[in-house]
Amino acid sequence: MSYRRALFRRPAAGLCPWPAPLSLFLLLFGLLGGPAEARTLGFDEALRSALGANPELAAVARGPGIAEGERRQAALLPNPSLSWETEDTRRDRSTTTLSLTQPLELGGKRGARLAVAERGEAIAEMELEVRRNALRAEVLEAFQAAQQAQERLRLGEESVSLGQRALRAAEARVRAGKSAPLEATRAQVQLAEVELDLQRARIGRDQAYRVLAGLMGQAEPGFAEVTGNADLPAPPRAAQLLRRLDEAAELRLALLQVDQREAAVQLARAERVPNLDVSLGSQYDHEARERVNLVGLSLPLPLFDRNQGRLLAEARRADQARDLRNATELRLRRETQQALDLWGTARYEARTLRDTLLPAARQALDSATRGFEMGKFGFLEVLDAQRTLLAARDQYLQALARLAEARGRTERIFGDLAPR
Repeated sequence: MSYRRALFRRPAAGLCPWPAPLSLFLLLFGLLGGPAEARTLGFDEALRSALGANPELAAVARGPGIAEGERRQAALLPNPSLSWETEDTRRDRSTTTLSLTQPLELGGKRGARLAVAERGEAIAEMELEVRRNALRAEVLEAFQAAQQAQERLRLGEESVSLGQRALRAAEARVRAGKSAPLEATRAQVQLAEVELDLQRARIGRDQAYRVLAGLMGQAEPGFAEVTGNADLPAPPRAAQLLRRLDEAAELRLALLQVDQREAAVQLARAERVPNLDVSLGSQYDHEARERVNLVGLSLPLPLFDRNQGRLLAEARRADQARDLRNATELRLRRETQQALDLWGTARYEARTLRDTLLPAARQALDSATRGFEMGKFGFLEVLDAQRTLLAARDQYLQALARLAEARGRTERIFGDLAPR
Protein backbone atom coordinates (compact mmCIF):
# COMPACT_ATOMS: atom_id res chain seq x y z
CA MET A 1 0.00 0.00 0.00
CA SER A 2 1.37 3.39 -0.97
CA TYR A 3 1.69 6.28 1.46
CA ARG A 4 -1.08 8.21 -0.31
CA ARG A 5 -3.52 5.34 -0.01
CA ALA A 6 -2.66 4.79 3.63
CA LEU A 7 -3.21 8.48 4.43
CA PHE A 8 -6.73 8.51 3.06
CA ARG A 9 -7.69 5.01 4.11
CA ARG A 10 -11.15 4.73 5.61
CA PRO A 11 -10.89 4.30 9.42
CA ALA A 12 -12.07 1.14 11.08
CA ALA A 13 -15.58 1.06 12.47
CA GLY A 14 -15.92 2.91 15.77
CA LEU A 15 -12.52 4.62 15.43
CA CYS A 16 -11.87 8.32 14.95
CA PRO A 17 -9.48 9.26 12.08
CA TRP A 18 -7.92 12.00 14.28
CA PRO A 19 -5.79 11.61 17.39
CA ALA A 20 -7.87 11.83 20.56
CA PRO A 21 -6.60 15.24 21.80
CA LEU A 22 -7.02 16.78 18.35
CA SER A 23 -10.51 15.32 18.02
CA LEU A 24 -11.50 16.85 21.36
CA PHE A 25 -10.13 20.25 20.26
CA LEU A 26 -12.01 20.14 16.97
CA LEU A 27 -15.24 19.08 18.65
CA LEU A 28 -14.99 21.96 21.14
CA PHE A 29 -14.64 24.52 18.36
CA GLY A 30 -17.15 22.88 16.02
CA LEU A 31 -14.58 22.09 13.31
CA LEU A 32 -15.66 18.49 12.79
CA GLY A 33 -18.99 19.72 11.44
CA GLY A 34 -21.17 17.75 13.84
CA PRO A 35 -24.71 19.03 14.36
CA ALA A 36 -24.95 21.61 17.13
CA GLU A 37 -27.34 20.70 19.89
CA ALA A 38 -30.46 22.83 19.70
CA ARG A 39 -30.81 24.69 23.01
CA THR A 40 -34.30 24.86 24.42
CA LEU A 41 -35.46 27.73 26.60
CA GLY A 42 -37.86 27.45 29.52
CA PHE A 43 -39.94 30.26 30.97
CA ASP A 44 -38.05 30.40 34.28
CA GLU A 45 -34.74 30.78 32.46
CA ALA A 46 -36.20 33.45 30.15
CA LEU A 47 -37.53 35.38 33.14
CA ARG A 48 -34.20 35.18 35.00
CA SER A 49 -32.36 36.42 31.92
CA ALA A 50 -34.81 39.29 31.48
CA LEU A 51 -34.60 40.36 35.12
CA GLY A 52 -30.82 40.29 34.92
CA ALA A 53 -30.18 41.81 31.49
CA ASN A 54 -33.20 43.83 30.35
CA PRO A 55 -31.89 47.38 29.70
CA GLU A 56 -35.16 49.15 30.53
CA LEU A 57 -35.37 47.39 33.89
CA ALA A 58 -31.72 48.24 34.52
CA ALA A 59 -32.51 51.92 33.88
CA VAL A 60 -35.44 51.86 36.34
CA ALA A 61 -33.23 50.05 38.86
CA ARG A 62 -31.06 53.20 38.98
CA GLY A 63 -33.98 55.05 40.55
CA PRO A 64 -33.46 53.94 44.18
CA GLY A 65 -29.81 55.03 44.01
CA ILE A 66 -30.82 58.42 42.66
CA ALA A 67 -33.44 58.80 45.39
CA GLU A 68 -30.89 57.83 48.04
CA GLY A 69 -28.61 60.61 46.84
CA GLU A 70 -31.48 63.08 47.05
CA ARG A 71 -32.28 61.91 50.59
CA ARG A 72 -28.69 62.37 51.66
CA GLN A 73 -28.68 65.85 50.17
CA ALA A 74 -31.93 66.74 51.95
CA ALA A 75 -30.41 65.78 55.31
CA LEU A 76 -27.46 68.17 55.00
CA LEU A 77 -27.24 71.42 56.93
CA PRO A 78 -26.75 74.69 55.05
CA ASN A 79 -23.15 75.81 54.62
CA PRO A 80 -21.78 78.79 56.61
CA SER A 81 -20.56 81.92 54.85
CA LEU A 82 -17.17 83.54 55.42
CA SER A 83 -16.89 87.27 54.63
CA TRP A 84 -14.06 89.80 54.71
CA GLU A 85 -14.34 93.55 54.15
CA THR A 86 -12.25 96.65 54.69
CA GLU A 87 -13.14 100.31 55.15
CA ASP A 88 -10.79 102.98 53.82
CA THR A 89 -8.07 101.66 51.59
CA ARG A 90 -5.34 103.63 53.39
CA ARG A 91 -3.36 101.12 55.37
CA ASP A 92 -2.88 103.15 58.57
CA ARG A 93 -6.52 104.24 58.72
CA SER A 94 -8.35 101.15 57.41
CA THR A 95 -10.81 99.06 59.39
CA THR A 96 -10.89 95.33 58.57
CA THR A 97 -13.81 93.05 59.42
CA LEU A 98 -13.79 89.22 59.26
CA SER A 99 -17.05 87.41 60.00
CA LEU A 100 -18.63 83.92 59.80
CA THR A 101 -22.37 83.60 59.17
CA GLN A 102 -24.34 80.38 59.77
CA PRO A 103 -27.97 80.09 58.60
CA LEU A 104 -30.24 78.34 61.12
CA GLU A 105 -33.27 76.64 59.59
CA LEU A 106 -36.39 77.29 61.65
CA GLY A 107 -39.86 75.78 61.48
CA GLY A 108 -38.71 72.18 60.96
CA LYS A 109 -37.59 72.69 57.36
CA ARG A 110 -34.87 70.05 57.45
CA GLY A 111 -37.16 67.36 58.87
CA ALA A 112 -39.91 68.19 56.38
CA ARG A 113 -37.44 68.19 53.49
CA LEU A 114 -36.06 64.84 54.64
CA ALA A 115 -39.60 63.39 54.85
CA VAL A 116 -40.24 64.34 51.20
CA ALA A 117 -36.97 62.73 50.12
CA GLU A 118 -37.71 59.54 52.06
CA ARG A 119 -41.08 59.27 50.32
CA GLY A 120 -39.24 59.70 47.03
CA GLU A 121 -36.93 56.83 47.94
CA ALA A 122 -39.91 54.58 48.71
CA ILE A 123 -41.55 55.61 45.42
CA ALA A 124 -38.40 54.67 43.49
CA GLU A 125 -38.42 51.22 45.08
CA MET A 126 -42.10 50.77 44.25
CA GLU A 127 -41.59 51.94 40.66
CA LEU A 128 -38.96 49.23 40.34
CA GLU A 129 -41.45 46.62 41.56
CA VAL A 130 -44.06 47.90 39.11
CA ARG A 131 -41.55 47.61 36.28
CA ARG A 132 -40.58 44.09 37.36
CA ASN A 133 -44.24 43.04 37.27
CA ALA A 134 -44.64 44.62 33.85
CA LEU A 135 -41.51 42.88 32.57
CA ARG A 136 -42.72 39.54 33.91
CA ALA A 137 -46.01 40.02 32.07
CA GLU A 138 -44.17 41.00 28.87
CA VAL A 139 -41.90 37.95 29.09
CA LEU A 140 -44.91 35.71 29.75
CA GLU A 141 -46.77 37.07 26.73
CA ALA A 142 -43.69 36.91 24.50
CA PHE A 143 -42.85 33.38 25.65
CA GLN A 144 -46.34 32.11 25.00
CA ALA A 145 -46.37 33.94 21.66
CA ALA A 146 -43.20 32.03 20.78
CA GLN A 147 -44.88 28.77 21.80
CA GLN A 148 -47.90 29.61 19.64
CA ALA A 149 -45.62 30.48 16.72
CA GLN A 150 -43.95 27.09 17.09
CA GLU A 151 -47.35 25.41 17.17
CA ARG A 152 -48.44 27.37 14.09
CA LEU A 153 -45.30 26.19 12.30
CA ARG A 154 -45.93 22.58 13.31
CA LEU A 155 -49.51 22.77 12.12
CA GLY A 156 -48.33 24.38 8.90
CA GLU A 157 -45.94 21.51 8.25
CA GLU A 158 -48.76 19.06 8.92
CA SER A 159 -51.01 20.96 6.51
CA VAL A 160 -48.34 20.81 3.80
CA SER A 161 -48.04 17.06 4.34
CA LEU A 162 -51.81 16.68 4.01
CA GLY A 163 -51.79 18.87 0.91
CA GLN A 164 -49.07 16.77 -0.67
CA ARG A 165 -51.04 13.63 0.10
CA ALA A 166 -54.13 15.11 -1.51
CA LEU A 167 -52.14 16.19 -4.56
CA ARG A 168 -50.68 12.70 -5.02
CA ALA A 169 -54.15 11.19 -4.76
CA ALA A 170 -55.57 13.68 -7.26
CA GLU A 171 -52.77 13.09 -9.76
CA ALA A 172 -53.22 9.32 -9.40
CA ARG A 173 -56.94 9.62 -10.12
CA VAL A 174 -56.29 11.86 -13.11
CA ARG A 175 -53.76 9.38 -14.53
CA ALA A 176 -56.26 6.58 -14.01
CA GLY A 177 -58.92 8.58 -15.84
CA LYS A 178 -61.20 8.65 -12.83
CA SER A 179 -61.07 12.44 -12.32
CA ALA A 180 -60.79 15.52 -14.46
CA PRO A 181 -57.45 17.41 -14.55
CA LEU A 182 -59.24 20.27 -12.79
CA GLU A 183 -59.09 18.34 -9.51
CA ALA A 184 -55.30 18.06 -9.72
CA THR A 185 -55.12 21.79 -10.40
CA ARG A 186 -57.24 22.49 -7.35
CA ALA A 187 -54.98 20.27 -5.26
CA GLN A 188 -51.92 22.15 -6.55
CA VAL A 189 -53.51 25.50 -5.70
CA GLN A 190 -54.41 24.29 -2.20
CA LEU A 191 -50.87 22.98 -1.66
CA ALA A 192 -49.42 26.32 -2.78
CA GLU A 193 -51.65 28.15 -0.28
CA VAL A 194 -50.60 26.00 2.67
CA GLU A 195 -46.95 26.29 1.62
CA LEU A 196 -47.31 30.08 1.74
CA ASP A 197 -48.89 29.75 5.18
CA LEU A 198 -45.94 27.60 6.23
CA GLN A 199 -43.49 30.30 5.10
CA ARG A 200 -45.44 32.93 7.02
CA ALA A 201 -45.35 30.66 10.08
CA ARG A 202 -41.55 30.42 9.84
CA ILE A 203 -41.24 34.19 9.64
CA GLY A 204 -43.67 34.61 12.54
CA ARG A 205 -41.72 32.17 14.69
CA ASP A 206 -38.44 33.98 14.00
CA GLN A 207 -40.04 37.33 14.85
CA ALA A 208 -41.51 35.92 18.09
CA TYR A 209 -38.06 34.59 19.04
CA ARG A 210 -36.51 38.02 18.44
CA VAL A 211 -39.12 39.76 20.59
CA LEU A 212 -38.46 37.34 23.44
CA ALA A 213 -34.69 37.69 23.02
CA GLY A 214 -35.00 41.49 23.11
CA LEU A 215 -36.77 41.32 26.46
CA MET A 216 -33.93 39.10 27.67
CA GLY A 217 -31.37 41.73 26.64
CA GLN A 218 -30.12 39.76 23.62
CA ALA A 219 -29.65 41.18 20.15
CA GLU A 220 -30.33 37.77 18.54
CA PRO A 221 -32.01 34.67 19.96
CA GLY A 222 -29.56 32.38 21.74
CA PHE A 223 -32.03 29.48 21.69
CA ALA A 224 -33.56 27.26 19.05
CA GLU A 225 -36.83 26.38 20.74
CA VAL A 226 -38.97 27.31 23.72
CA THR A 227 -40.57 24.67 25.86
CA GLY A 228 -43.05 24.89 28.68
CA ASN A 229 -46.26 23.63 30.17
CA ALA A 230 -48.94 23.17 27.53
CA ASP A 231 -51.80 23.12 30.05
CA LEU A 232 -54.52 25.74 30.01
CA PRO A 233 -54.43 27.29 33.51
CA ALA A 234 -57.71 28.19 35.17
CA PRO A 235 -58.17 31.85 36.14
CA PRO A 236 -58.20 32.82 39.83
CA ARG A 237 -61.51 33.66 41.41
CA ALA A 238 -62.45 37.27 40.93
CA ALA A 239 -63.54 37.87 44.53
CA GLN A 240 -60.36 36.32 45.91
CA LEU A 241 -58.15 38.35 43.58
CA LEU A 242 -59.95 41.64 44.19
CA ARG A 243 -59.41 41.23 47.92
CA ARG A 244 -55.71 41.37 47.15
CA LEU A 245 -56.07 44.63 45.25
CA ASP A 246 -54.45 46.62 48.07
CA GLU A 247 -51.31 44.52 47.51
CA ALA A 248 -51.06 45.58 43.86
CA ALA A 249 -47.85 47.47 43.21
CA GLU A 250 -49.56 50.20 41.16
CA LEU A 251 -52.03 50.97 43.95
CA ARG A 252 -49.29 51.01 46.57
CA LEU A 253 -47.33 53.35 44.33
CA ALA A 254 -50.33 55.69 44.11
CA LEU A 255 -50.62 55.68 47.92
CA LEU A 256 -46.93 56.54 48.28
CA GLN A 257 -47.38 59.41 45.85
CA VAL A 258 -50.20 60.74 48.04
CA ASP A 259 -47.91 60.53 51.08
CA GLN A 260 -45.17 62.38 49.23
CA ARG A 261 -47.50 65.18 48.19
CA GLU A 262 -48.76 65.53 51.77
CA ALA A 263 -45.15 65.71 52.96
CA ALA A 264 -44.55 68.41 50.35
CA VAL A 265 -47.46 70.39 51.86
CA GLN A 266 -45.78 70.19 55.27
CA LEU A 267 -42.51 71.36 53.72
CA ALA A 268 -44.26 74.34 52.12
CA ARG A 269 -45.73 75.25 55.51
CA ALA A 270 -42.32 74.99 57.16
CA GLU A 271 -40.78 77.23 54.52
CA ARG A 272 -43.13 80.04 55.56
CA VAL A 273 -40.93 80.51 58.63
CA PRO A 274 -37.84 82.56 57.68
CA ASN A 275 -34.34 81.34 58.49
CA LEU A 276 -32.19 83.05 61.11
CA ASP A 277 -28.64 84.03 60.13
CA VAL A 278 -26.18 84.16 63.07
CA SER A 279 -22.91 86.04 62.48
CA LEU A 280 -19.72 86.02 64.53
CA GLY A 281 -16.80 88.20 63.58
CA SER A 282 -13.89 90.40 64.51
CA GLN A 283 -13.13 94.00 63.47
CA TYR A 284 -9.70 95.62 63.70
CA ASP A 285 -9.15 99.41 63.53
CA HIS A 286 -5.59 100.13 62.31
CA GLU A 287 -5.75 103.81 63.28
CA ALA A 288 -6.89 103.18 66.88
CA ARG A 289 -5.08 99.86 67.05
CA GLU A 290 -8.13 98.23 68.62
CA ARG A 291 -9.96 94.96 67.93
CA VAL A 292 -13.72 94.65 68.41
CA ASN A 293 -15.73 91.42 68.49
CA LEU A 294 -18.95 91.37 66.45
CA VAL A 295 -22.15 89.37 66.95
CA GLY A 296 -25.07 89.71 64.53
CA LEU A 297 -28.52 88.31 63.90
CA SER A 298 -30.39 88.57 60.61
CA LEU A 299 -34.03 87.58 60.04
CA PRO A 300 -36.09 88.33 56.90
CA LEU A 301 -39.46 89.94 57.54
CA PRO A 302 -42.25 87.88 55.89
CA LEU A 303 -44.33 90.88 54.86
CA PHE A 304 -45.04 90.01 51.24
CA ASP A 305 -43.69 86.53 50.43
CA ARG A 306 -45.01 84.04 52.93
CA ASN A 307 -44.75 81.12 50.50
CA GLN A 308 -48.51 81.21 50.10
CA GLY A 309 -48.42 80.42 46.38
CA ARG A 310 -46.32 77.30 46.77
CA LEU A 311 -48.41 76.14 49.72
CA LEU A 312 -51.56 76.42 47.61
CA ALA A 313 -49.94 74.57 44.71
CA GLU A 314 -48.73 71.73 46.93
CA ALA A 315 -52.15 71.40 48.54
CA ARG A 316 -53.73 71.11 45.09
CA ARG A 317 -51.10 68.54 44.06
CA ALA A 318 -52.01 66.51 47.16
CA ASP A 319 -55.68 66.63 46.15
CA GLN A 320 -54.68 65.59 42.64
CA ALA A 321 -52.68 62.63 43.99
CA ARG A 322 -55.69 61.46 46.02
CA ASP A 323 -57.90 61.65 42.94
CA LEU A 324 -55.33 59.72 40.92
CA ARG A 325 -55.15 57.09 43.65
CA ASN A 326 -58.94 56.64 43.52
CA ALA A 327 -58.82 56.51 39.72
CA THR A 328 -56.05 53.90 39.88
CA GLU A 329 -58.11 51.69 42.17
CA LEU A 330 -61.14 51.90 39.89
CA ARG A 331 -59.02 51.20 36.81
CA LEU A 332 -57.31 48.19 38.40
CA ARG A 333 -60.66 46.76 39.49
CA ARG A 334 -62.03 47.18 35.98
CA GLU A 335 -58.93 45.76 34.29
CA THR A 336 -58.82 42.81 36.68
CA GLN A 337 -62.44 41.89 36.02
CA GLN A 338 -62.01 42.30 32.26
CA ALA A 339 -58.82 40.21 32.24
CA LEU A 340 -60.46 37.42 34.27
CA ASP A 341 -63.51 37.40 31.99
CA LEU A 342 -61.26 37.20 28.94
CA TRP A 343 -59.16 34.51 30.62
CA GLY A 344 -62.17 32.30 31.36
CA THR A 345 -63.71 32.76 27.91
CA ALA A 346 -60.46 32.11 26.06
CA ARG A 347 -59.70 29.04 28.18
CA TYR A 348 -63.14 27.56 27.53
CA GLU A 349 -62.82 28.23 23.80
CA ALA A 350 -59.30 26.76 23.64
CA ARG A 351 -60.34 23.62 25.55
CA THR A 352 -63.39 23.13 23.32
CA LEU A 353 -61.35 23.53 20.16
CA ARG A 354 -58.53 21.31 21.41
CA ASP A 355 -60.66 18.50 22.80
CA THR A 356 -63.65 18.50 20.43
CA LEU A 357 -63.50 20.54 17.25
CA LEU A 358 -59.89 19.91 16.21
CA PRO A 359 -60.08 16.09 16.57
CA ALA A 360 -63.38 16.08 14.68
CA ALA A 361 -61.94 18.27 11.90
CA ARG A 362 -58.85 16.05 11.62
CA GLN A 363 -61.00 12.94 11.44
CA ALA A 364 -63.26 14.54 8.82
CA LEU A 365 -60.24 15.47 6.67
CA ASP A 366 -58.75 12.00 7.00
CA SER A 367 -62.04 10.39 6.06
CA ALA A 368 -62.52 12.74 3.09
CA THR A 369 -58.96 12.08 1.87
CA ARG A 370 -59.34 8.31 2.13
CA GLY A 371 -62.72 8.52 0.42
CA PHE A 372 -61.23 10.61 -2.37
CA GLU A 373 -58.42 8.09 -2.83
CA MET A 374 -61.02 5.31 -3.08
CA GLY A 375 -63.17 7.30 -5.49
CA LYS A 376 -66.10 7.85 -3.14
CA PHE A 377 -65.73 11.66 -2.86
CA GLY A 378 -64.67 14.46 -5.12
CA PHE A 379 -61.81 16.77 -4.32
CA LEU A 380 -64.19 19.54 -3.30
CA GLU A 381 -65.08 17.52 -0.22
CA VAL A 382 -61.38 17.17 0.60
CA LEU A 383 -60.81 20.86 0.01
CA ASP A 384 -63.74 21.80 2.26
CA ALA A 385 -62.45 19.50 5.04
CA GLN A 386 -58.95 21.01 4.73
CA ARG A 387 -60.28 24.54 5.03
CA THR A 388 -62.44 23.56 8.02
CA LEU A 389 -59.38 22.12 9.78
CA LEU A 390 -57.26 25.19 8.99
CA ALA A 391 -59.98 27.50 10.29
CA ALA A 392 -60.30 25.48 13.51
CA ARG A 393 -56.53 25.56 14.01
CA ASP A 394 -56.47 29.32 13.49
CA GLN A 395 -59.28 29.77 16.01
CA TYR A 396 -57.37 27.61 18.51
CA LEU A 397 -54.20 29.67 18.17
CA GLN A 398 -56.18 32.90 18.52
CA ALA A 399 -57.79 31.55 21.69
CA LEU A 400 -54.33 30.71 23.07
CA ALA A 401 -53.19 34.23 22.24
CA ARG A 402 -56.16 35.76 24.09
CA LEU A 403 -55.51 33.47 27.05
CA ALA A 404 -51.87 34.60 27.18
CA GLU A 405 -52.93 38.25 26.92
CA ALA A 406 -55.43 37.89 29.77
CA ARG A 407 -52.93 36.17 32.04
CA GLY A 408 -50.29 38.76 31.22
CA ARG A 409 -52.66 41.63 32.02
CA THR A 410 -53.53 40.02 35.35
CA GLU A 411 -49.91 39.39 36.35
CA ARG A 412 -48.99 42.93 35.30
CA ILE A 413 -51.28 44.07 38.13
CA PHE A 414 -50.67 41.42 40.80
CA GLY A 415 -47.29 39.97 39.88
CA ASP A 416 -46.69 36.23 40.03
CA LEU A 417 -50.01 34.40 40.38
CA ALA A 418 -48.41 31.08 41.34
CA PRO A 419 -50.11 29.41 44.31
CA ARG A 420 -48.75 30.66 47.63
